[in-house]
Amino acid sequence: MMLSMDSTTDLREVFGTNVRHHRRSLVWTQEHLAERGGATYETIGKIERGAAAPSFDTASRIAVELKVDPSTLFGAIAVVEGARGKLLSQIQKSLARMNEEQLARASKMLDAFIGR
Repeated sequence: MMLSMDSTTDLREVFGTNVRHHRRSLVWTQEHLAERGGATYETIGKIERGAAAPSFDTASRIAVELKVDPSTLFGAIAVVEGARGKLLSQIQKSLARMNEEQLARASKMLDAFIGR
């Protein structure tokens, strides 16, 4: 199976979103992760935005510092083709950008929206 440019871009965005999510769950700044992971904070910022792809060595160091298996950073919440997949990906990216308070509010809103 050959990857398209969109697939490569999506993979960078998924990786970056997952890095941001795990970094924020540890309440770390980009600077803190950069120091521990042997990168600059500018590089971490680019990775998190999906603007840069890390080398395998950098991806591995980031995973070690975040205390996750490297494959976790490459995985999406759901791998679904089409419009549904795009929506799920957008939602995942939005959630990863939220702080704890925003996540709690979003969770309550979703529960109210779906009637739980």
